[in-house]
Amino acid sequence: MVMKIITETKKFSQFLLGYQEEWKDSVDPVFYEDELQIQITGQGSRSPLRSFWSGNQPTFICERAVPTPASEGENVGDCLPNASLLMTDEEVTPLPLSVLKARQVISRYVLSQNPNVPQLAGAGEPGAALYPLWVRCDMSDPEGTCWLGADAIRSGSKVTAVNLHTVTCKGPAMRKETLITLDELKQAHKSRHHASTVATRGCAQYDLFGSTVVENTVIESQSSVTVDFTWNSVESILQTPPLTSTATLNIKVTSGDMRSPVYQLYKELEFIQVLAEGLRTGVTEWPEPLETNPAVELTKALIEDLRNKVKSVQNQSAKEKEPKKEMNDSNTVDGSIRIAFLTERGDLDFVEQLWSKMRKSVTSYQDIVDCLTLVIQALKFGDIQPWIHRGSSSSLSKLVLQSYHGQMGSVSLTGLTPVHMLLEVGLDKMRKDYINYFIGQELSTLNYLSYYLSSEVDLQEQVERLKKLHHLLEIVVNCSTFLSLSHQHLFPLTQSCLQFYKTHPYDEDHSFQLQIRPTVISSFYQKEHPQTWRVEVSSGHGPQEVKTTWQLSDKPPVDHVAFNMADVPFEVTVNGENEEPMYFTTVVSCSQVSFT
Repeated sequence: MVMKIITETKKFSQFLLGYQEEWKDSVDPVFYEDELQIQITGQGSRSPLRSFWSGNQPTFICERAVPTPASEGENVGDCLPNASLLMTDEEVTPLPLSVLKARQVISRYVLSQNPNVPQLAGAGEPGAALYPLWVRCDMSDPEGTCWLGADAIRSGSKVTAVNLHTVTCKGPAMRKETLITLDELKQAHKSRHHASTVATRGCAQYDLFGSTVVENTVIESQSSVTVDFTWNSVESILQTPPLTSTATLNIKVTSGDMRSPVYQLYKELEFIQVLAEGLRTGVTEWPEPLETNPAVELTKALIEDLRNKVKSVQNQSAKEKEPKKEMNDSNTVDGSIRIAFLTERGDLDFVEQLWSKMRKSVTSYQDIVDCLTLVIQALKFGDIQPWIHRGSSSSLSKLVLQSYHGQMGSVSLTGLTPVHMLLEVGLDKMRKDYINYFIGQELSTLNYLSYYLSSEVDLQEQVERLKKLHHLLEIVVNCSTFLSLSHQHLFPLTQSCLQFYKTHPYDEDHSFQLQIRPTVISSFYQKEHPQTWRVEVSSGHGPQEVKTTWQLSDKPPVDHVAFNMADVPFEVTVNGENEEPMYFTTVVSCSQVSFT
């Protein structure tokens, strides 16, 4: 019997160690012994433990295997570390193990880490450095165990002990008076670990901008701004974070939210993406026009207007620049920042005005050809001599410059050239828009924006960088408009986002973080219910430290068990003002197995 246990443990340890050595940040699980599948989760939001655990190292996640056609008829029990990855076309809900089976898996892990078992030497060095292991459980026991975990404690290269973690969960419940008290929690920890003194640490998360409730209907927003608080010396269960807490904003914004003050600018960028996609694929999905008049008629009207006002163009453009000067006054940065996001530039040159009309009205390739033909003919025959911004890089702007000297080159409006020309104009115009916002509000400089404003890269890359810049703008505007953050907070946020997007692809799921004083946002959270509230009770020091964590959350802490929501009234599931939310209670307890 003992040798059988040793053999199974050795095989399991070899599997984990081999998988660990081959892992390259893949999210795909592998099979082990028919009924198990194991995957490694890295740092970040992908971890299924994130709702209650703050560990930041790669971790083994073990669960019941999901049968797939690829695995039928195969002896997956013989899988070695180079086992084929489990590939699925559809996302499936993770399946837990029974609590008994989960304890067996954890026992194998603990035994494999014991350096005092020489029979395991064939699995590598005894106590080989394995990642922590967590096993999903089905909550079938009276305590409601939903996770079991284990991680090794080392002194140098030697494993000296293993921490065992048990996660239990109850809920949902709405009566706060039935909650455990902080004193009861401290006493339970002292009794379990024979500790004379304990320390406490609080953590809480509040949603500052998320779902909206309208007539008992939850309108979910893809954007969210939450704030995480941490503080020491907790005074009571569900204590409101003190103003001395450490606070961090987590900002995740999705472009295109109709509530955004820069929604119209997003629609403009959307049309740029339509043109770019048409150039890339040869197929253009034209959006519904925003203007009732045809594009050609709007272009004719613009040209005719210029014919009648040639002499007043320069004077008029000077007048339109005056509001911009007031907006750039350093003494009114905070007061004008929202106005800048809501108003269009007053210094649009001819090609930018043309773009503004065409992007709202063109419905076909032929529309673009006809509009550009009208403009080029008017320039060629000297009917108009419009002004343009210095430094404009589009092909059409260069034609305008050439027309000043009567030396326009020939332009063939065939193939992709018309779309290419219009896209250039749009990119040029929107780059100036973003310069106006970020530099006008002293949030950045041309030097810091140069990566995003470059016209030296190909058009597709220019569009991609403009998307990043707009996403950054959405983040800043949301924080300014909905949280009333001042310039002193928006400036470091802008710099952080600019730095991130220089080296990362476009990612609306990324959560940008900003350290902030609790007093700045106190009005947004002090009278609200937290999404998550947690207290950690700890004793011991260094490797001997053990913790008991007690947590309340408004969402289930696990995704592999279905909770009974039938008895929860609908009006409680919609978190309106002053309504008592439902909570799930999670307890994470810890014990140590020493090998010394």
